[in-house]
This record gives sequence, structure tokens and C-alpha cells, in this order.
Amino acid sequence: MNSDNKPTRADVENAVKTIIRWSGDDPTRDGLIETPARVTKAFEEWFRGYGEDPETILDKTFEEIEGYDEMIVLRGIRFESHCEHHMAPIIGRAWVAYIPNGRVVGISKLARVVDAYAKRLQIQEKMTAQIANTIQNVLHPQGVAVVLKAEHHCMTTRGVHKPGTDMVTSRMLGVFRDSPITRQEFLAMVTDDTKTS
Repeated sequence: MNSDNKPTRADVENAVKTIIRWSGDDPTRDGLIETPARVTKAFEEWFRGYGEDPETILDKTFEEIEGYDEMIVLRGIRFESHCEHHMAPIIGRAWVAYIPNGRVVGISKLARVVDAYAKRLQIQEKMTAQIANTIQNVLHPQGVAVVLKAEHHCMTTRGVHKPGTDMVTSRMLGVFRDSPITRQEFLAMVTDDTKTS
């Protein structure tokens, strides 16, 4: 959608009022009078990823690494997203690894890439691929590995109601796909991290 057709803040607040009325409540009662504005503000935060370019986040790299060419792993990055089918929360953690090819990126940038994709309407499989593909496309490392583990509220708080169930997805590129030893080293770090959390 281009910015000319983007709904206004008032449009969104009116839509929330409609949902409140449809639910059976009165949006003009004291407890709900400010709810439409609050929900709109919350949506701005939850979906701010649409305004971020994940590739730009990785632009600044460092080449003075003394030839370092071993695995770099950022473990247990907490994220909150929303399911594109029900707009229900997806709460999880990400493990992101890459093996540099002459340059590295600040570790906070990896967490920001996860957030940029999480703060959109998502399915976990797509988000996993997006994170890995972006790191591969920008850094051109020897390989990238991403594992996401998350609880989907569209399944735990509605529908089949299976709390405590989580979903695990992975994407392996380069040496992580081609070398079973490298892949196993990374997956062992993921397993160790989940045991202690």
C-alpha cells in the first residue's frame, strides 16, 4: 500500500471502536474511552518493522578482525511478533550464527535484524528465512544459521488450546548446510542454551 492510501490514525481508532461495539461493549464508557488510541499506539510499536530496512541495519561492518574465521553466535534473542492469520502474539527466541568472510558486524545489529522482521505480521517459517537470507545477502559470510523457537498464541490461547507447545524452525546456508560438523556445532549451542533457560 502506498502512503497516499494509508489509513489515518483516526481511521484506525474508529476501526477499534467498531471492534469494541462488535464485541458487545460500549467504546464510550469510562474504561474504554481511551482504548482506541492506546490500541493504535500499541499497533505502531508491534508493526514498526514495516518502516525498517533490515539490510541497511547491517551496512556498517568491521574488517580489522585479525583473520577471525570461526563461528559467531548470538543466542536466545527474545522476540515478539504477530501471526498474519489471526494477529495473535508469537513469543520466542532466536539463535543466529554466521562464519565471517573477512568482515563482521556489531552483534546488536543481528538482534535488530531479528526485531525488524518480528515487528511485522509473520509466519515463523518465513521470518526464519528472511533473517538468514538478509545476513547472507549483505555480509556474504561463509555461512549463516538461524533457529527460531516460539509459542504461537493462535494455537495456545485459541483454537486447539495447547499451551506449552512451541514451534522450532531453522535455516542453514553455506557451510552450515554443507558441513554436518559445522551444523552440529551450532545446533549443540542451541540445545545447551535451551537446557539452561
